[in-house]
Amino acid sequence: MTINQHCSFLPCMNYKQLQEFRKLVYELLNFAQDATFELTDAVLTTRNVYSLAELSLSPFFRRKWPSIYEALQDCRPNRNKLMRLYIKQMALQERPVLAVDHTAWARLHSPTLQDRTYSHQPSAIACNKPISVGQGYSTIAWIPEQSGSWALPLRHERITSWENPISKAAWQIKQVCKHLPLRPIILLDSEYGNASLLNQTDEIEADLLMRIRSNRCLYSAPPAYTGKGRPRKHGHKFKLNDSSTWWEATEMVEVEDSRFGQLQVRIWQDLHFSGSASIAMQLILVERILPQESHSKSQPLWLVWVGQEMPPLAEIWQQYLRRFAVDHWYRFLKQRLHWTVPQLSTPCQCERWSDLMPLLTWELWLARDLVAQHHLPWQKPLSNLTPGRVAQSIALLLPQIGTPAVSPKPRGKSPGWQVGNKRTKKTRYPVVKKGKHHTKNGQKKPLNLYFFPECSSFSAFAIAELICRSLNSSN
Repeated sequence: MTINQHCSFLPCMNYKQLQEFRKLVYELLNFAQDATFELTDAVLTTRNVYSLAELSLSPFFRRKWPSIYEALQDCRPNRNKLMRLYIKQMALQERPVLAVDHTAWARLHSPTLQDRTYSHQPSAIACNKPISVGQGYSTIAWIPEQSGSWALPLRHERITSWENPISKAAWQIKQVCKHLPLRPIILLDSEYGNASLLNQTDEIEADLLMRIRSNRCLYSAPPAYTGKGRPRKHGHKFKLNDSSTWWEATEMVEVEDSRFGQLQVRIWQDLHFSGSASIAMQLILVERILPQESHSKSQPLWLVWVGQEMPPLAEIWQQYLRRFAVDHWYRFLKQRLHWTVPQLSTPCQCERWSDLMPLLTWELWLARDLVAQHHLPWQKPLSNLTPGRVAQSIALLLPQIGTPAVSPKPRGKSPGWQVGNKRTKKTRYPVVKKGKHHTKNGQKKPLNLYFFPECSSFSAFAIAELICRSLNSSN
């Protein structure tokens, strides 16, 4: 079956939706649209590369290899408008489920790259410490299916040296929820299960379902005020790793699952963290009921629900399992979309290259019903295509839908480096170690102003800190 015959059996709406999406993305790239858009098509159709310049060998990239670097130097993807474009593609028949996580782009041997930080990376085995040097990126993604590996990012942004994953996640949740028509459910891992995130997202119209570590200590609601002294903020302690501090659960159900066997799910109402006493939570414990003759061990799963309209207790733990689609997307991002291949020299170039990753994923999602499946001889055909299978088959679809990019025009040859000009070495930057802003003796550390010449602006954090210090000194 040819691609034309295949497309004739499909709804025309999907075909036009993909074409319209590509056209709108092309317009939102602002500068260097043609080279940048052809670069995205080259990424989609190239399975393996060892350097960024190799993408210029793709037949979908009609320009020379220097145009790739010029595209990342000049393009300005509009993140907010791209996010709103992604939201328009969401078929919201029910409450949207979003997941938040972060990953690291390791740049261990790039001393000339500014604003590198220490990041957690489990694959780093040097000195038996999962720590690497590079840049962290935070992602908030829509999980469209109950199961599978599809995660469609709405924002994928760098975590700067003056930010942390929790503050970045709270900011991304706020930006996304402003444009969603329905109240979403946000899924988060145990790193985000603390009072800091709850305090920063308290006024956002979203429900949070997050895992918390088994060594946390929660508190019940305080007793009624007796009229003497300061009103209490906390009630009885509830230590997750000490069952003697538990009281009787509000509700308990038993569930039979095909993968995990028999499960027991319990819930406790009206608990809170020590640092967020005004935010009530519902604590959920999921345990496997193993037969007595079984010698295997199973760790309990502690979840927390913060918000309204909680799903049924027998189903809520399955909602949390949808969060792992983000981990699948990170692996797909690094292995197939070549996110960590280029060794770019500035943070702005890294951000522009990273801004292309969400739109590539959305393009694959819109094309999943249009491509004729092309699987290798040792691969089994799939009824529900994964992102990798769609990327493996999209090369036959792109010539049919066309490209909004304009054909290249000859511009002559570059004069090259002028004789007599001296070459200067690039500036080397130390790795930024995040920590407290005060020394041990209480003295303030000197203010570091971060300036990116390419962005032509000081960082907002540095400017805000400078203003606060000047106000404090004047008072």
